[in-house]
Amino acid sequence: MSESVIDIVAAPDHLGTPRWHAVTSPGSVAGVADLRPVMPFEYELPPPTAPQPGTLALNLCVQPQWRRRGIGSRLLAAVGAHAVGRRLMVETAPDSAAQSFCERHGFRRTGSGSHDLLTYCDVHHAWLGELVDVEHPGYRLRHWTGDPTSANSVEQLLRYPSRPGDAVVSTAEADGGVVAYVAAMTGAPSQRRARQYGPAVLVGHRGRRLGLWVNAALLTRLREIHPHVEEIETRTADEDSDLVALRRHLGFRPLGRHLRYELTLP
Repeated sequence: MSESVIDIVAAPDHLGTPRWHAVTSPGSVAGVADLRPVMPFEYELPPPTAPQPGTLALNLCVQPQWRRRGIGSRLLAAVGAHAVGRRLMVETAPDSAAQSFCERHGFRRTGSGSHDLLTYCDVHHAWLGELVDVEHPGYRLRHWTGDPTSANSVEQLLRYPSRPGDAVVSTAEADGGVVAYVAAMTGAPSQRRARQYGPAVLVGHRGRRLGLWVNAALLTRLREIHPHVEEIETRTADEDSDLVALRRHLGFRPLGRHLRYELTLP
């Protein structure tokens, strides 16, 4: 089928997320692209290679039978016209079609890591409770739940009272400020897997096991608030050896590898 009979159509979802479909003449969808903001807790207290604030996460996929027809390039052009001057971030599997696409279109590789998964049935909950109960003089735990979309930092989230929502945040505070945090995002009750971000700890407070403390607290809190969640997935950057060790200590197991690419749109 000729590329000329494939239309790129804007199709935002019910939440207004920018989305584009590559629609063939029979009306089937050959590819899709969408953008979402990288949430505040995905880049706060960052390691040097963390995405810059304001970065947009790009998801772009073309059905295998429709590849090598320029559809991905046309979807990326539609994204570029919408997000002029913004930075895009993409995560791909190594040696994949997506990796080749990124490299052909000028994306720069900025990191790599593992895709990790924790299953609640593999965790001893009494042990988690012991980790949470360990005293950390000068620090206190704080929890928050709600909708994070209106905030641009973890500290701003904490200014709002907790309420029902998809986000669960656990922090360690000292002198009234956040020095460590970890967050998780859940979905509908039919979705049994949550997505974790962090933990991250400010440089001056590292070496005190605060990351382990807040992560154990989050796992306990998440289970209490969203009992339908059975698994937690996360990404762990290779360059963060302390976080890799913490993940393994808590029972996260590696499922696969990912590469991160970024592109600044003209």
